[in-house]
Amino acid sequence: MSTRDGSGSAVLRRRRGAVLTLTLNRPARRNALDDDARRALVAELVAAGSDPGIRAIVLTGSGRFFCAGGDVASMSTEPEALRARMTVLARLARAIVESPVPVVAAVEGGASGLGLSLAAACDHVVAAEDSRLTASFGRLGLVADTGLFWSLVGRIGPARTRRLLLFGDDVDAAEALSIGLVDEVVAAGATVEAASARAHRLSVASTAMVEATRRILRSPWRDLGDVLAAESDAQIRRLASEDFAEGRRAFFEGRPPVFIHSSEK
Repeated sequence: MSTRDGSGSAVLRRRRGAVLTLTLNRPARRNALDDDARRALVAELVAAGSDPGIRAIVLTGSGRFFCAGGDVASMSTEPEALRARMTVLARLARAIVESPVPVVAAVEGGASGLGLSLAAACDHVVAAEDSRLTASFGRLGLVADTGLFWSLVGRIGPARTRRLLLFGDDVDAAEALSIGLVDEVVAAGATVEAASARAHRLSVASTAMVEATRRILRSPWRDLGDVLAAESDAQIRRLASEDFAEGRRAFFEGRPPVFIHSSEK
């Protein structure tokens, strides 16, 4: 395990084997992120993606709350500052969605505004049973950002996305699970453990399989033929790989496979 998390850091970093946990660390603000914290999170995600020893990421928040959104008190209205902020938010969305490794969110307490955008962008979301999620942008006269128009539609469909973005209703954990906004619900205080277990499973899976699956899922396919072609290309590569050879050996030998974690890239 390695740690780089001085108490003044906006993002804490803890590594256990091939799983990296990034913790938003502004508990006094319920982990609302100012510009510096956003840039710090982008930097950590990019660095993790370039580390071949990291094969999964857990994203969570300190103080039993995931993220209350953007830090409203720090929001400048100067045009240059606004454009710079939106550039960073776009980089943040891409750093999660296009990360070379899967990202699992552990949502304690709640996720609002930017916090919801961060969670929705992740590959898997574990939420505490007492958590509440809301697209709170409209309460400030703002529209959603950080890719939420894209990621939310992918998770819950256009009709429910429209309702959440226009009305800003709170969604409790049970409803979030039923509509696909989160992927599993666990007891309060247990999200990091559950998310870490999911991340570990991803870290020992075939790296190339995980890459190919995530790449196909995030592509804006409109035509069945495009999907079939993408599946065919990925599957041909997988069938010719050492990972498949090992998976087949393990299947016939009645044991878990041990993949070599090579990338297709």
